Amino acid sequence: MNMNNITEKAYAKLNISLDVSKPREDGYHDMIMVMQTVSLCDELTIVPDETGTVRAEADLRYIPRDDRNLAVKAAKLYFRKTGREKAGAVIRIKKRIPVGAGMAGGSSDAAAVIRALNRAHGDELKKEEMLELAEMTGSDVAFCLMGGTALAEGRGEILTPLRPLPECTFVICKPEFSVSTPELFHALDREKLRVHPDTAGILAAIKEGNLAQVCRRMYNVFEDVSDGRMKPIAEIKNRLMNRGAVGAVMTGTGSAVFGIFTDEERAKKACAAFAKEYPFACTAKPVKTLI
Repeated sequence: MNMNNITEKAYAKLNISLDVSKPREDGYHDMIMVMQTVSLCDELTIVPDETGTVRAEADLRYIPRDDRNLAVKAAKLYFRKTGREKAGAVIRIKKRIPVGAGMAGGSSDAAAVIRALNRAHGDELKKEEMLELAEMTGSDVAFCLMGGTALAEGRGEILTPLRPLPECTFVICKPEFSVSTPELFHALDREKLRVHPDTAGILAAIKEGNLAQVCRRMYNVFEDVSDGRMKPIAEIKNRLMNRGAVGAVMTGTGSAVFGIFTDEERAKKACAAFAKEYPFACTAKPVKTLI
């Protein structure tokens, strides 16, 4: 492979809102989500490997090194698509995005691999081809590849780019526990959802550039599930609001929660307070479209 080492940032995603409709025949659920890319990121280095194997290395022992790692899967799909079946690579991942947080850490790594390999090979795949590859890799990969602010529908692969969010700072906090995505979907299927986010209202507010109206409508249907872990999540949300967040919500299936702040200094102070009590807390900024 005529390629030097290449580096790429893999940006986390947050759900401004998350709605779920009935299960589909294929066992998946149709989703309606407003998603946002943020500056918190993993850092990837892709090193050519003459043995022709593709594997991952990470600074966390429990990150899979084989095809169970979406970054490995994405690289193999890219090589197959571009006629480089014999190409090999070592994907070195510095994890910054917490695992099991609902922030698409694995999907963002896969998206970063597609972006990096395509750039290294002279942008040989068009945007549509890259997105197709992302969709074949996993559910959130297409959004993580495109980045920015977007409406995601279907399994998350039907994307409508939106106007970028106005200037703001996110404070992200993850409690000790993680939440199993399949487990939460099963719980959701057993219950009747009482509340749904006002997605149309959020889209109108984004179009107008009205951050306060976006924040008023932030909601994630998984917070309505009867699960004891939702209690500490509600507590983090309340504390974010008490410290000056304009809105707060859980992202994905959790367990990370974030608040949106219009005052960066207040955001930094809130983050410092959360960092003393929780295993993970950081500030982040919105990131615009990546491809």
